[in-house]
Amino acid sequence: MSDRKRALIIFPTYDEKENIERIIDAVLKQDDRIDVLVVDDNSPDGTGQIVDRLASENTRINILHREKKEGLGRAYIAGFQWGIKKKYDYLFEMDADFSHGPEYIPDFLKAIEEYDLVLGSRYISGVNVVNWPISRLLLSYFANMYTRIITGLPVRDGTGGFKCFRRNVLETIDLVSIKSNGYIFQIEMSMRVWKRGFSIKEIPIIFIDRQMGASKMSKKIVREAIWKVWYLRLMSILGKLN
Repeated sequence: MSDRKRALIIFPTYDEKENIERIIDAVLKQDDRIDVLVVDDNSPDGTGQIVDRLASENTRINILHREKKEGLGRAYIAGFQWGIKKKYDYLFEMDADFSHGPEYIPDFLKAIEEYDLVLGSRYISGVNVVNWPISRLLLSYFANMYTRIITGLPVRDGTGGFKCFRRNVLETIDLVSIKSNGYIFQIEMSMRVWKRGFSIKEIPIIFIDRQMGASKMSKKIVREAIWKVWYLRLMSILGKLN
């Protein structure tokens, strides 16, 4: 990463007190030009208060407190808007539960110098998922295949949430208009980047399921993804994702 470039890692959190301090520490050690923004949905376990303490001790750590749980998509939109305003060059999406390994951040920073969006892919070099039950692995794998067929999005892992955007790419997108959450939010963001003619690069990662805390996966998130890919296809045909 160029000496002039700054990167922001955005963590959406809800009840991540077991992980948040450790993941922030691990991320900040990767490069001294990285800052962190935690977008906390009023976690009842005190995640926000932990980050408040950390932020008071380190100016590289920041937090946005939201009044209630509004979902992954809304959290990232708030984080993007904050990072754009602060003029960060690169903005990351990243889970706070160590399923996205901090050790891959240097690979992202190298690739984003040449591409507009970099995706951490579980399926670009085989199937690289650890500790998932076979039912969830099959659901994820075939959901990505389904997404490629329906939308035409030319990536192997359209539902993955470890991503790095150039700021100028996000500035072209009407973030306020995006209402998606969960898997479909990830698909929609990548589609909007692709439809605008920006370049996308997938890099291989190994996804390790969380060891601490509870998964935020729900049947509602899966149902939204199943039907809304057809909505994205229609919007794409009508030219409304450009």
